[in-house]
Amino acid sequence: MSSYFHPFILPFCIGTLVLFAVIAVKFYRWISGLDRKQKKNVWMSLLTVRIFPSLWRIFKEIVKEVLLHVNITRYNWRMGYMHRSIALGWFLLIVTGFVETLFHFRGSGHPPWLGIFFRFFVRDYTYGISRVWADVMDLLLLYVLSGVSIAIFKSIYSRIVGMRKNTRLRWFDICLRYSLWLIFPMRLLSESATAALTGNGGFLTQGIGDMMPTEFAQVMEVPFWTAYSTCLCVFFVLFPFSRYMHIFTEPLLIVFRSLGVREGSQPTGYTRMELNACSRCGICIDGCPLDKDLNINDIQGVYLLRDVRHGLPHRNATENCLMCDQCVVDCPVGIEINEIRKQERNKGTLDTHDNYRFLDSVKSFNAIGRIAYFGGCMSHLTPGVTESMKKIFDAVGQKYWLMDEDKTICCGRPLLQQGFIAQAAELRRKNARLIVESHAQYLVTSCPICYQSFKKEYNLPIKVIHHTEYLAVLIRLGKLKPHKTGLKVAYHDPCELGRGCNIYDEPREVLQAVADLVRVQKEREHSICCGHSLGNTALDVEKQDKVRDAALRNLTADHPDLIATACPMCKKAFQHGQPTHVKDVAELIAEQL
Repeated sequence: MSSYFHPFILPFCIGTLVLFAVIAVKFYRWISGLDRKQKKNVWMSLLTVRIFPSLWRIFKEIVKEVLLHVNITRYNWRMGYMHRSIALGWFLLIVTGFVETLFHFRGSGHPPWLGIFFRFFVRDYTYGISRVWADVMDLLLLYVLSGVSIAIFKSIYSRIVGMRKNTRLRWFDICLRYSLWLIFPMRLLSESATAALTGNGGFLTQGIGDMMPTEFAQVMEVPFWTAYSTCLCVFFVLFPFSRYMHIFTEPLLIVFRSLGVREGSQPTGYTRMELNACSRCGICIDGCPLDKDLNINDIQGVYLLRDVRHGLPHRNATENCLMCDQCVVDCPVGIEINEIRKQERNKGTLDTHDNYRFLDSVKSFNAIGRIAYFGGCMSHLTPGVTESMKKIFDAVGQKYWLMDEDKTICCGRPLLQQGFIAQAAELRRKNARLIVESHAQYLVTSCPICYQSFKKEYNLPIKVIHHTEYLAVLIRLGKLKPHKTGLKVAYHDPCELGRGCNIYDEPREVLQAVADLVRVQKEREHSICCGHSLGNTALDVEKQDKVRDAALRNLTADHPDLIATACPMCKKAFQHGQPTHVKDVAELIAEQL
C-alpha cells in the first residue's frame, strides 16, 4: 500500500473529503427542511407498493437527465452533446478506472485514489489486455475533451451551440468553470508524461508522450500530476457553493419529485433543492418573450434562481415576468420556476385578511342536476364568451348555474400570482363554499386562469373542465352539431390553458368541426404569450403590445380569415392590435349552431 502513495495525491484527497462532507450537510438540511405536507407525501409513497415501480422510473430518469441530458438534447442537439460528453464521459472515466484497478489487482487491497492516478503508480502496465484498457480510457478522455472544447468556444460565441446568448455568470462560477476545464487537459498531459517514460499509455496519451523529450517528461511528470490533483481539489472544494452543485442535486430532486413532493406557497427544503438543481444552461433565456421581443434579459428563471439561492437582490427578476410558463416548459430539469417566483412575490404585511366579507351574503344556488358555470372576470369584460356559452347550454338542454353572474367573484389566482396569498386563499374558501353547497355536478369555466386555479388550487370534490373540453365532449356525443364553414382559422394556445394545464387537442378538435385549422409556426407548448398577462405589473402597455404583436405576426403568417383563442384575456389583447377578426372558440361554435 505504501508504494502507491505520493504527496501530490493529497490535494485530491482533501478536496474529495470536503466535497462529500459539505454535500452531506446540505442534503440533511434540505430533507429536514421539508414542510409537513411534503414529508407526508414522502412517507405515503415509501409505505405503499407504489414505491417499487417508482424505483425503476427514478433510475431511468436519473440516467436520462443527469448523464445523457435527453431534455437538453431535444431542445438543442449541439448543446446536448456538450453537456453529455462532459457528464457521461467523466462518469465513465471514473467507473472504467475503478473497474480497471479491480481487474489489475484481482480484487486484492488497494488505496481508493489509485483509479484516479492509475497510470502514475502502475508503471509496468504494458502487456496484453492492458493496452485495451489504456485505449478505452484515452477514448473516453478524448470524448470529454471534445465537450470541453465546445464549452470553451460557446463561452466566446454562443451560437456555436445554437444559443442566442450566454448566461451571465458570477465571477465565482467563472473561476470554477476554468478549474473544471483545466482538469482534463492536465490529466492528458500527466498521463502523456508518464507514458513518455514508461510506455503505458493508450493511442492518445502514448502518441503525445512519444513526442515529448525524455528530459522534459522527467522534469514535468510530477508537476503535471500535482497540477491535475490541485485542479480536482479546487473544483471539489468550491463545487457545493457553485452552479455545478446541480450535478449532485438533480438526482435528489428527481427522487423527491417521484415521491410526490411539490412546491408550496412558502419556501422549504425542497425549494433549496430546486434552486441548487439549476445548471445555468440559459435555455430559459432563449425562449422568454421578454428577451426576444423586448431585449430584457436579466429577469429570466436562471437569474431568479441564482439570486434567490445566493441571497442577492432580485426584485426586478421577481416582479417583471409574464408568468407564461415558457421557461417552465423549456427547463430541462423541470424546476417549478414560477412557483418559486410566486413565493418571492409574497407581499407579507400588505396581504391583509377579511377583504371580501361582503361575499358572505352571497347565497349558493341550489344547482342539483345542473352544472356550475364560472365565466371569470375577463369573460365578463368580453361578454361574447359568456353569452355564447349560455346559448350553447340552452341548445343542448343543459341546466346550468352561472355562479359569478351576480356580485362577480374572482377565482383568486391573479392575487396569488402577485403574492397576496392570504387574500387569494380567502377568495378560494368563499368560492369553494358556494360550489360545494350548490351540489352542482361539475364546474365549467371559460377563463384558463380560473380553470387552472379551480383545478390545481381549490381541491374541489367535483370535476373541473374548461369550456373547450366541454364542447369537445358534446361534439363527440353528437349533442352539438355545428355547421362546417370554409373559414381558415389560426388557433392561439393560451399560456394558462396550454403550458399551464396541457390542454392542446380539445380546442383544435372543436375548431375542426366548424373550420379549416391553419398550422402556425409556434404553437402548443411554444405558443407566444399575448403579452397582457395579469402575472406582470411591471411592463407598461407599449411593451406589452410589442409582445402581443410578436404573437400576432406568428398567427397571421399564412393570412388566416380568423384568429381563434380560448382565453378572454388573449382575445381582448388581440382585438386591440389586429384587423383580422378574433373570436373565442365558444363564439365560433355558437354562431354555427
